[in-house]
Amino acid sequence: MKNNIGKLRKEKNITQLELATLCNVTRQTINAIENEKYDPTLKLAFDLARVLDTTVDELFTP
Repeated sequence: MKNNIGKLRKEKNITQLELATLCNVTRQTINAIENEKYDPTLKLAFDLARVLDTTVDELFTP
């Protein structure tokens, strides 16, 4: 699944580690999601959207 997480994260000047900490996951998880190697759980998708101040629909595209 394609996503805009890396783009939105960089626009907010948040590191992968900072985003991971705010979402209670590892930096490696954020890296895998950004590189489209892992699809997050629904809970994590909502956490990412909350931290990045957007919606899940804005984060992911089929």
